[in-house]
Amino acid sequence: MNQNDRPAQHQAAVIMTGGGARAAYQVGVVRALSELLPLKSPCPFPIICGTSAGAVNAAVLASNAHNFRRGVRHLMNVWKNVRVGHIYRADPLGAIGNSARWFAAALTGGLGKKPVSLLDSRPLEALLAKYLDLGAIDRNIAAGYLAAFSVTCSGYSSGQSVTFYQARPGLENWKRARRIGIAMPITHEHLLASSALPFIFRPVRINREYFGDGSMRQIAPVSPALHLGADRLLVIGVGRQLAPDGERVAANGYPSLAQIAGHALNSIFLDSLEVDLERLQRINRTLDIIPREILERTRYPLRRVQFCVIRPSTDLEKIALAHAHELPRTIRMLLGTVGGLQKSSSALLSYLLFERGYSRELIRLGYDDTMGRKEELLAFLQAREAAH
Repeated sequence: MNQNDRPAQHQAAVIMTGGGARAAYQVGVVRALSELLPLKSPCPFPIICGTSAGAVNAAVLASNAHNFRRGVRHLMNVWKNVRVGHIYRADPLGAIGNSARWFAAALTGGLGKKPVSLLDSRPLEALLAKYLDLGAIDRNIAAGYLAAFSVTCSGYSSGQSVTFYQARPGLENWKRARRIGIAMPITHEHLLASSALPFIFRPVRINREYFGDGSMRQIAPVSPALHLGADRLLVIGVGRQLAPDGERVAANGYPSLAQIAGHALNSIFLDSLEVDLERLQRINRTLDIIPREILERTRYPLRRVQFCVIRPSTDLEKIALAHAHELPRTIRMLLGTVGGLQKSSSALLSYLLFERGYSRELIRLGYDDTMGRKEELLAFLQAREAAH
């Protein structure tokens, strides 16, 4: 992005990444952040970016940007009481019937005739329509509580990562390699599309194209926040950072279908974020060794971006395995047929386990991880624009 394309105002952004049921961890993080701020404070992040299930969490915060703690309270009320049936059909007729149609369509090549999926996400559509007032986003932008809100989706026809955004006047759409930004009012369809896990939830049509989970093909997860004018980023991840020299474990057998699916989901949700943050850190270090007068003279379109990352300190797959018994019997049966209840295949389970015990433990973990870095995060929240 050219320096002239950026808004002059320095602003902080929160980036809420995807991950199905893992997004409950983000609720614990923002709960802790809300307790570090005075009561009735507005959202400390004028720019809010969400992808996948993180887009739904981000939308709640954006629609309550005038009162951060209120938005967090709404998230807590939903996630502490969530059940699988609130997100996708778990009754025998809905779950098994939908899965059977998906397998039949896959075998006969009929996927193109009707947008089917492994699970029926219509309960999530009803939940969003009932509880989420997206019209409040425009009101918060007009009142100055919010500068921009974005949701990223993946286009199945174009292959592009598309960031839809609402923002104050002055921002322009952007186009980069395989990713674009388009200004338009965010609707429930954008949230459903962004959180439509591949194969598992149905794609959603927006204008002329069908879209799926925004983490697919999102090669630069922090880019939307930078295009929207942020130069301080809080990134809330949903996966532990892997050691670069991770130990290789001998395989005990051929991987199950669930293990392969979980591996694919981890690749979609976790890998690109790690690469993008590493790139951002490398750019920051490069800028630190280039004299400021040279940068000003050459007008090179780069500037330092302060960022902070919060990730789970515990493996969420292990937590999911301990709560697998909470799933409705029908879903346990479906997962069991593809090996999804085995220790080696618990990644898939960790994305689909929308149940109270699991969600509450993830909320506690997010809260404890954040409070364990209280001083660092307080300094981040209180950073003055003059420092930039």
